[in-house]
Amino acid sequence: MSNDLPKVAWIGLGIMGSPMSENLIKAGYDVTGYTLEQDKVDRLAAVGGTGASSIAEAVRDADVIITMVPASPQVEAIAYGPEGILENARRGALLVDMSSITPQTSVDLAERARDKGIRVLDAPVSGGEAGAVEAVLSIMVGGEQADFDAARPVLDALGRTIVLCGPHGCGQTVKAANQLIVAVNIQACAEAVVFLEKSGVDLAAALDVLNGGLAGSTVLTRKKANFLNRAFAPGFRIDLHHKDMGIVTDAARNVGAALPVGAVVAQLVASLRAQGDGGLDHSALLRSVERLSGRPVGA
Repeated sequence: MSNDLPKVAWIGLGIMGSPMSENLIKAGYDVTGYTLEQDKVDRLAAVGGTGASSIAEAVRDADVIITMVPASPQVEAIAYGPEGILENARRGALLVDMSSITPQTSVDLAERARDKGIRVLDAPVSGGEAGAVEAVLSIMVGGEQADFDAARPVLDALGRTIVLCGPHGCGQTVKAANQLIVAVNIQACAEAVVFLEKSGVDLAAALDVLNGGLAGSTVLTRKKANFLNRAFAPGFRIDLHHKDMGIVTDAARNVGAALPVGAVVAQLVASLRAQGDGGLDHSALLRSVERLSGRPVGA
């Protein structure tokens, strides 16, 4: 392990955080991790990381602190307060928040961190669990150019498409747009699947040929097996996409942008969650179309 690489603290070892932090270890980084579930801290330690028993312990000696938690309230909970990141990280540390949260939360975090001498980037990702495991994530970043340049080698170990989109909050705004496009795309695919099946078409053959033309997409490539097999183990949970659709509809309202189709899909995501499917993968939007089309769900 090279001693000239920055020391990394990783807060949040979930579906995304665990494989991402492990990719940093593979790249030679010294990673100290903390998360609420001890078994996930143990998993990090088993592959060469160091487990911490608190946020304060994890961040104390870190040059770079990376956070990957579900939503704005969790970011605020880990960042603020006497046990939080800002009170316990050293001046000059770089905090890279890779969670998907509201743009305003990112702006507020950067302002409060500045008072502590801590630099901040918002750096949400797209690519799902598979993208995290394969280190091919798309990473959309908001913040200062110099901080982006400093973080770039670390981000290069996690993703393939890494772009500074503008000042603080801009990474989150682009992520919100990403989630809008993904949800509408999944919904269109789901409607096509039910239409094709009710028409008696060979679904696997149809999806193959569709994916080779203008209707093809990363969503269809990544989610085709989910649709074919009705397999909805979460790579990205409906609960989280519901949160993200709230972010994008609210942010769009604030800037005066109309999202007519996005608003409909947001309601379909909300209804799926209300029907108890919030823990399933977002490709389970197929279940909503099945219900609306009078098909037995999952048949």
